[in-house]
Amino acid sequence: MTLSRKPKQCKTMGSVKDLEIIKKPTKDVIGIGRFHFSDRYSVFDWGEMPDHIDGKGAALCLMGAYCFERLEREGMNTHYRGLVTQDGKLVAFEELERPTNIMEFDLVNVFRPKTYKENGKLKYDYNIFTSNLRNYLIPLETIYRNGLPEGSSVFKRLEQGLITMEELGLDHYPKPDERLSKPIFDVSTKLEEKDRYVTWKEAQKIAGLTGEEVGEVKNLLLEVNETITQIASKAGLDNEDGKIEFALDPERRLMVVDVVGTLDECRFTYDGLHVSKEITRQFYRKTDWYSEVETLKKRAEIEGVQDWRKLRETNPPNLSSVLKTVTSELYKAAANDLTNRKMFDAPPLDEVVKKVEITQAKTDD
Repeated sequence: MTLSRKPKQCKTMGSVKDLEIIKKPTKDVIGIGRFHFSDRYSVFDWGEMPDHIDGKGAALCLMGAYCFERLEREGMNTHYRGLVTQDGKLVAFEELERPTNIMEFDLVNVFRPKTYKENGKLKYDYNIFTSNLRNYLIPLETIYRNGLPEGSSVFKRLEQGLITMEELGLDHYPKPDERLSKPIFDVSTKLEEKDRYVTWKEAQKIAGLTGEEVGEVKNLLLEVNETITQIASKAGLDNEDGKIEFALDPERRLMVVDVVGTLDECRFTYDGLHVSKEITRQFYRKTDWYSEVETLKKRAEIEGVQDWRKLRETNPPNLSSVLKTVTSELYKAAANDLTNRKMFDAPPLDEVVKKVEITQAKTDD
């Protein structure tokens, strides 16, 4: 049994987890927070989708905790403090007797850029972020890419001329499902209405980082990538790509924050088949709703509308009952295999992957 009730002081953070503030951070002192992972999910920046995936929240929580503890053992600085049990105790993953969906962590300040309009378009003012600021979330999402599976945003951006091979560090035009000889790093905004890919030079300016700190971010991104790749490989998974968030503590030391190494933060594949929430993305890409979402995002950008979702005319359809069930099994099985502990009642991952393949084949028909 997992902890599913959300305390009154919780507030929704994004669309898949809730934040409980135990101790507020100040300008110079770290606070304490707790993530309450839910069974909600989100795709294409829509927010909460109409279905809930049973067990997803607890599975993400345990995968994240296991990876954080591994990073800490290897000398990396993170905001992770531990897992909260049914009776409220703070424990390490190995001490956990049953699944939980609550993770405790060091809490930093989140400063949001100011918004304004220029020539009818929405713009963001990042002047609050300077090299003197401390104890804050870096307003960037960093992405490592070890491969380029079908569906990777890189292909669309290359086709549209939004990025070049040189900027990505590629020496040839990539093909879908290609494994890269060395990882490439991407970076996007984190606190804007719609995440926006930027250059590393722009990212440095946005976040108030020094050139040396940008180098530290890339080095730590590489270390985290290598560690998650090792963890995943023992479960038979290929770590294709993943997103990592960072913060600077009161001493302005870099630390890994949010969550790492889960099926929502990473794009894993098993013998070429997606083992992540990409399977739900693939389902929705075939719907009329997805076409509308893409159109609305472009329209909002042209019209300077801050929240493109306010333009919506239809809601996303529900997942099929079969796909919802197999997605639930996928999260639970992945958590069991990634952590090497059977914390959930689920078939082995290789069996679930076969179910996913069959389900997708029927959907295609």
